[in-house]
Amino acid sequence: MTKKILLTGGTGFLGSYILAALVQQGYTVYALRRGSTTPHWIDAALLEKVQWITGDVLDIVGLEEAMENVDAVIHAAAMVSFNASERKELYQTNVEGTANVVNACLEKKVKRLVHVSSVAALGRKVGGGLVDEKAKWEENPLQTHYARSKYKAELHVWRGHSEGLDTVILNPSTILGFGDWTKSSCAIFKQMHDGFKWYTPGLNGFVDVQDVALATLLLLEEGKNGERYVVNGDTWAFQQLQEQIASGFNKPVPRLKANAFILGLAWRIEAVRSFITGKKPLLTRESARVALSKTAFDNRKLLSVFPSFQYTPLTKTIEQACARYRAHYS
Repeated sequence: MTKKILLTGGTGFLGSYILAALVQQGYTVYALRRGSTTPHWIDAALLEKVQWITGDVLDIVGLEEAMENVDAVIHAAAMVSFNASERKELYQTNVEGTANVVNACLEKKVKRLVHVSSVAALGRKVGGGLVDEKAKWEENPLQTHYARSKYKAELHVWRGHSEGLDTVILNPSTILGFGDWTKSSCAIFKQMHDGFKWYTPGLNGFVDVQDVALATLLLLEEGKNGERYVVNGDTWAFQQLQEQIASGFNKPVPRLKANAFILGLAWRIEAVRSFITGKKPLLTRESARVALSKTAFDNRKLLSVFPSFQYTPLTKTIEQACARYRAHYS
């Protein structure tokens, strides 16, 4: 069993759940963080068992120091953004940061790197379709800069693998659960809690955050070197997701369909509002395109290789998350 683990992104949404799962399974956990904040949604008793290291994936010297005598690295630090004003930081964090992690792992002869990527790195298909682990990246208008950054980050991971680094990649779909509902995919819970009236016609993959954390630990110990695994609970229409969350908050379900014209108008209005107020736009051109796309993600590989692994039904994920959001934010 791998014992000493360095985790990047330990204060993030997914990273915090990976951190909690590692501690619960008896690992010695070193977690990289930039500030002094800790995730409020994780049991404080678990957080006290973590050995925190102040650092950044853009600091190669600090990364090498953090990797002294660790058995494996789980690289979960990443930036999710569809905002053009944050594009430089997006590529620095996701691409340059991953390159630094890979290089440090090679330098310190780390036994295994588990890279938390995204289904976005596999790309979306124009006209929709099913995406699995064998998908080849295709440049098209549906590919966001976030997707490109994750794809380019993976190229560094595969480079590390070609240089002898034992590597496993997991590609989660959109992650759902209880966290900070002002950030990342958690924001959809706040949106529906606040009575959002519009629904979008696209399809997407969704997965419980705790399922992704458990899959990460499974791949840490038993994933095959040089393999990737899609981690996706189910494929739902955005409308179905929005209705489930609204119902979980006892709010009216969205009744107004946001088609391409309406979404195009909305992101332009948001761009003007953002320019005037200096606040982040709630919708961008890229996120509007994602809301209209109809891509499904095949989860059969993970289930076939690890038959004991089971996904949490999305209805249960949403029900439990809504209950925790209501309790915390009331």
